[in-house]
Amino acid sequence: MTAPQDASPHRGLAPSTRTLISLAAAVIVLAGVYFARGLFGPLALAAVVVIIVQPVRGPLERRGWPRWAATTGMIVVAYLILGALAALLAFAGVQFANLVSQYLDDLAKTVDQVTAWLESFGVEGQVADAVSSWLDPSTIAGLAATVGGTAMTVLTAFFFVLAYVIFMAADAGRYQDAGARFGATRPATLARITAYNSGVRRYFVVNASFGAVVAVIDGVALWWMGVPAPAVWAILAFVTNFIPNIGFVLGVVPPTVMALVVGGWPLALGVVAVYCVVNVVLQVLVQPKFVADAVNLSLTLSFFSVVFWTLVIGPLGAILAIPLTLLTRALIIEGDPDSGWLRYLSGDTSGAPPAEPTPERAKAPEEAPAASTRALALEASTGAASDGPDGDEPDRPTT
Repeated sequence: MTAPQDASPHRGLAPSTRTLISLAAAVIVLAGVYFARGLFGPLALAAVVVIIVQPVRGPLERRGWPRWAATTGMIVVAYLILGALAALLAFAGVQFANLVSQYLDDLAKTVDQVTAWLESFGVEGQVADAVSSWLDPSTIAGLAATVGGTAMTVLTAFFFVLAYVIFMAADAGRYQDAGARFGATRPATLARITAYNSGVRRYFVVNASFGAVVAVIDGVALWWMGVPAPAVWAILAFVTNFIPNIGFVLGVVPPTVMALVVGGWPLALGVVAVYCVVNVVLQVLVQPKFVADAVNLSLTLSFFSVVFWTLVIGPLGAILAIPLTLLTRALIIEGDPDSGWLRYLSGDTSGAPPAEPTPERAKAPEEAPAASTRALALEASTGAASDGPDGDEPDRPTT
């Protein structure tokens, strides 16, 4: 008995050959993006910002504003968003550098205590050395310097982001006529673009809303518990909320280490408990209900996208991982009518066919017509026995 084969209307290259060619082309494209990540990262960030502020144009034009004025309004809103983010990151970077220099000696003592505590439980020297190396003051100081260097890189790229926003906002005003021009010939393509823009907008708006709530709650809790620089950790919680799956871990480790330095294990465990309660309730139980329809990505693909895009375009890829993955799926997979199974594997069930009934369910509809047929036959035979020769009334005995 031969194994079943997938039905495919395509002829020409074998499916395995097409797959290999597609993978080779993807490697070439990603290599180009990697080497041009200094240009691609700001371009992607500007595109996301323009997508987010695009709804500002509609109400302005309905109020009678000319197109150039509505475009200017979009640019102003985009600049306000970028300016607020830049101010928050600059404040957090300066405060973090001051914090490291202030508590450097206390951190060194904490490292020695943690190393001794691990060795008292019989932990091997290599494991203890690895843990202590992560908490080593020189490592933390190097991290602070890295953060400062990254901030300078971000500020350098910030100029390009501002320029891209102007050009993209102007082009967006022209592209809004695409539906009237190509709606009859390219309806599927326009529908995918509209769905992508709506999904990205909803994803970032929901994440920003929940991130602000989480940041306020975490900041107030850390301030009440006496952890130094609660505003820095609140900003970190807000930024890491845009990183799926591992954002919580990245946001909880620094304040926990600081709590360990200033208050010991009880304060550190208290910080972990507060973060777990707040972040699990809001980010795990509540937030996915608002972004599930907008994203439709599997958990594995979401986590892999963070690692993958961070490797390709740098730290900015962790924040833009979901929009870039959605864009890749919209361009490559959703345009192919035979790729429903790939969309299903990625987490999107809208393009998957309905599930086939199981043998038990398939057997039941077959038995139902048979039972109906038997019932009709029984009724017909009963009627034939009771009716007369003409079928009008029963026979009467003759005398």
